[in-house]
Amino acid sequence: MADLSINLAGIKSPNPFWLASAPPTNSGYQVQRAFEAGWGGAVWKTLGEPILNVSSRFAAISFNGQRVMGFNNIELITDRPLEENLKEIYETKKRFPDRAIVASLMVEPKREKWHEIVKRVEDVGVDGLELNFGCPHGMAERGMGSASGQVPELVERQTYWVKEVARTPVIVKLTPNITDITATAEAAAQGGADAISLINTINSLMGVDLDTWNTIPHVAGKGAHGGYCGPAVKPIALNMVAECARHPRIRIPISGIGGISNWRDAVEFMLMGATGVQVCTAVMHHGFRIIEDMIEGLNHYLDEKGIASVMDIVGKSVSKYSDWGDLDLNYKVVARIHRERCIQCNKCYISCEDASHQCIERLVDENGKEYLKVREEDCVGCNLCSIVCPVDGAIEMVEVPSEHPPMTWNERQAALGRLSGCSVDIKSL
Repeated sequence: MADLSINLAGIKSPNPFWLASAPPTNSGYQVQRAFEAGWGGAVWKTLGEPILNVSSRFAAISFNGQRVMGFNNIELITDRPLEENLKEIYETKKRFPDRAIVASLMVEPKREKWHEIVKRVEDVGVDGLELNFGCPHGMAERGMGSASGQVPELVERQTYWVKEVARTPVIVKLTPNITDITATAEAAAQGGADAISLINTINSLMGVDLDTWNTIPHVAGKGAHGGYCGPAVKPIALNMVAECARHPRIRIPISGIGGISNWRDAVEFMLMGATGVQVCTAVMHHGFRIIEDMIEGLNHYLDEKGIASVMDIVGKSVSKYSDWGDLDLNYKVVARIHRERCIQCNKCYISCEDASHQCIERLVDENGKEYLKVREEDCVGCNLCSIVCPVDGAIEMVEVPSEHPPMTWNERQAALGRLSGCSVDIKSL
């Protein structure tokens, strides 16, 4: 069995699976049950001033038979008294000393407010702090959450204030509701953050009821923007994690968050630079016991790969993620249709005709039977036919030799620059 333990900026846990700050970490009862099930850590639901919440709060989108593809909430930070939360954190840490307990914090952007809450929380024995600069609704309208998280100067300054008094590692949780998340990630690093976590939820409106014309969800007939999460946001989160992981001025560990539902998702985030992952929506959908499959799956994966420690996979795919200008313009794949598996649904033909490069032909063989064939010389390797095909393995994307040597766009432009003014036919490049 591989070693699943991690060390995220000095915060240790027996496995990389933490519960994210959210409804599943709202009380000692919940976190202790999660730890009994096997979770390696928990980020306690955000602590702050007493909050009044509304009813109703949650909404979800299902797609093609799968429930809760996307999830939206307009719930605020914990509505339980700070003293009560601190007492339960102390009791939970005492009972589970080997599990990571990180306190999520959100207060007004005032130095004394941050100092006060940091000292009180650290006194009950937390392993670290997570500064919530990501929540997009409710608190943001009061200058907290993503309102601070969208301004690099505020992220850096408030992180610095926390680091002035913090004795435990400080994680800064980032909002995706920004053009370039590396700007705020770099600001967190400049402020002294020990790690970053991303992503928080995305601004969203889940829908409108066609009969009542109310938003979904609504509170007495009125709606508001909420935070979007769940499996649907995973590609967005994974990209942002990768962008931060490969950024030369963000050299601090990452806790990955965003649509992680199983061990495969976790491995992808870790390969792209996350030292550990945080999970929320999948637990709200299926409960704490999903951790059993996550641990078992991760163990099998590492054993099959002959990898001794899960820490050994962190960041292994980061170097494979680059800018478009660094891609080989002369690399080529084409689609091939395997007739023995094709069911003649013609979905690939329709997609290619209407949305791609019209390179699939409908032919008739010597027995009068119709079949589909890709005209490979015209195929650009877009993958669309294989994406829409309902039969696994019926369409294969095959690498084919190129008549030109590898060359990226950046290399091409550099070559053109060197040849400008020469008598070389640049069209050949």
